[in-house]
Amino acid sequence: MNKMISAAQLKQKNAVSGKVKRLYVLSPYPHDHAPSQRLKFEQYYSEFGKAGYAITISPFISASFWKVVYKKGHYAKKFLFTLASYFRRFVDLFRIPFYDVVYVHLWVTPFGPPIFEWLVTKLSKRVIYDIDDMIYLSENKSKANAVISNFKGKKKPIFLFKHADHVITCTSFLEEYAKKFNGHVTDIPVSIDTMTYRPKEDYRQKEKKIVLGWSGSLSTSPYMHLLDEVLHELRKGTDFKLLVIGDNNFSIPGIDVEALSWTKEKEMSSLQRFDIGLYPLPDEPWIYGKGGGKALQYMSLGIPTVASALGANFTIIENDKNGFLVTSKEQWFNALSALIKDQALRERIGKAGVQTIEKKFSVKANKDKYLAVLSNS
Repeated sequence: MNKMISAAQLKQKNAVSGKVKRLYVLSPYPHDHAPSQRLKFEQYYSEFGKAGYAITISPFISASFWKVVYKKGHYAKKFLFTLASYFRRFVDLFRIPFYDVVYVHLWVTPFGPPIFEWLVTKLSKRVIYDIDDMIYLSENKSKANAVISNFKGKKKPIFLFKHADHVITCTSFLEEYAKKFNGHVTDIPVSIDTMTYRPKEDYRQKEKKIVLGWSGSLSTSPYMHLLDEVLHELRKGTDFKLLVIGDNNFSIPGIDVEALSWTKEKEMSSLQRFDIGLYPLPDEPWIYGKGGGKALQYMSLGIPTVASALGANFTIIENDKNGFLVTSKEQWFNALSALIKDQALRERIGKAGVQTIEKKFSVKANKDKYLAVLSNS
């Protein structure tokens, strides 16, 4: 286990060495866009800076590429953007030898064998590999880019497990798998910046209808259809609105749905409209690599959460204490019915969720784990 080190201690250590430490981040996605980055290491950049690190970020997918990458079609644009991204990675190879630490999230490039990954490990002084998804599973494919998904480099994570100086995971399943290949593995949960996510204080219903909410992306919005029957049954006795963030075309016939595109500017105000947070998941292998980010977001805002009893959700939620873990349609119905009818229950569960986040899943609670990896990798 790594000895924990504070930002002040790490800054002092770097000062003694006589120079600012330089950190190069090779990320798949543009800064502050993807949950796998926003709810993990990106929140800690200010802490890294306080500890004496100068950070350079190089995403594979540019902000312009991001606008089309998960949409169906746009093949010509995607091809040209991909070429530009590979050229950017080629240029990165000439830069990384001048950095003290290279931080790789998921992969260096998405396709083919781990050639760029091999080059990065050879050219870098130290490599930290961060993974939050079982991307090495063949079943894990993007529906918007199904054909292209067949060419993704499933062996890249295994290579980086073996050759990184340190590996960061976010679930016990990923941690145990990574330890098969590397003796230096640290599990750091998906976390929340509680200075940004401020919990609700008033649990009275604010809109005409009580709001059941879900937040995600185009690739994960189909999981909400796991609740179609439950919501229709619930609708027979309760008038509610379903607010969906991340897929503005989402609908369930017969259900009052308000569907919004995700934007950074409106994310917080939209989440704060939720009276109850929904987190349905299918029981599939790759789910066990997910860090439970949706539940953490909801709970940090004091939103009582009902989630599928799968994977990381067991480490986050204690059933009927700080949320509800459910396995059947009947349990979904019962939990939602109880929360809809009982304001005091919503408040009790919501406030308990806030306490859980502050104690275990906040940036404050986990920053020293990241700093220890930077110090010891």
